[in-house]
Amino acid sequence: MKPLEILVTSDFICPWCWIGHRHLKTALTEVNPPGATLRYLPYELNPTLPTKGVDRKAYRSAKFGSWARSQAMDAAVTLAGKRAGLAFQYDRISLTPNTRLAHRLMHFAQARDPGPRSEALFEAIFSAYFSEGRDIGAAEVLATLAAEAGFDADEARAYLATTAGDREVEKAEREAQRAGIQAVPAHRLAGIAVSGAQPASVFAQVLRELVEADASPTEAS
Repeated sequence: MKPLEILVTSDFICPWCWIGHRHLKTALTEVNPPGATLRYLPYELNPTLPTKGVDRKAYRSAKFGSWARSQAMDAAVTLAGKRAGLAFQYDRISLTPNTRLAHRLMHFAQARDPGPRSEALFEAIFSAYFSEGRDIGAAEVLATLAAEAGFDADEARAYLATTAGDREVEKAEREAQRAGIQAVPAHRLAGIAVSGAQPASVFAQVLRELVEADASPTEAS
């Protein structure tokens, strides 16, 4: 089978992006298509947030009309996450961060290792925020996560201290807009769009169809 490129467009403060990614990984384990690669692309849900982030309770209350409504939404996400094997601990989260640094770090990681280490870092950033309540808008937190995923912390820290990766993140976001992506998560499996945090069964079905199509003999011209 020819290489199967999977593009994952997401933002690190989007809980459904984490859930959708877990569903995708479950499907990949089930189908195990040969030559599958993941490439992570940025999307900023709140690009105008201050670089130091904002108080989550105040921000969410204003955005959704009340803190009670925000908490109800969090409860629904927590349940969906639990079913996917993910632990959402919203009581630990006090800040809604700006995610530009996290996206730049992913660009840094994928330029050095587009494989397992980048996948581990991608998961770690989500887990740090949603399970541990850490500030993923802070360079030092991100450098620590990079080191835990097998990258050089000093190199990551130095990278984030500059504007490196900004241009690439912005270019990728413009390309997402041109592709019609207006919400995340958005997945493209060998060019086939799968929007939202679809169940693992949906991803698995698309993967099986791609494998079967590739295995089918081509007609002589």
